[in-house]
Amino acid sequence: MAMAHEIEVVNEAGYDVDSALLRAAADCVLAQEHVAVDSAMTVVISDDEHVASLNKQFRDVDSATDVLSFPAAPSPVEIPDELPYLGDLIIAYPYASAQASREGHNAHKSFALLVVHGTLHLLGYDHDTPERRAQMWEAQARALTTLGIPVDYVPALENPTDDDHG
Repeated sequence: MAMAHEIEVVNEAGYDVDSALLRAAADCVLAQEHVAVDSAMTVVISDDEHVASLNKQFRDVDSATDVLSFPAAPSPVEIPDELPYLGDLIIAYPYASAQASREGHNAHKSFALLVVHGTLHLLGYDHDTPERRAQMWEAQARALTTLGIPVDYVPALENPTDDDHG
């Protein structure tokens, strides 16, 4: 049996998310970017207050946002039987749900977009310059197309203060 990326979805509050679609979204990006299959990441579905506190702590932005990406630091030593860890995505469910509703988007597809976008950030993509933004949006569009999600879901992430980094 072939190994697969280990993508854990943590949803302790029981929010209405399609965990299988979120794992598929992350896996799609990891496969598209040729990330070794023996790697792992976590998607945490949280509330606005938690995400706002992380946003303030790590980005000095005093508000909630839809998704934050926290790339893992390389491990100083190799741990036997431990998969290489890529990092964490933290999604603010209430914020992201309201955003999807405002834009008339299917919430499950919007959450998948956030996972695609955040996973690209874990892999080093950014949209801080026009050139890097074009590369990231192109990679994002390829993944969304593979997942069967309309690429017009992307405008939710046009405002650089209204998305992610950690």
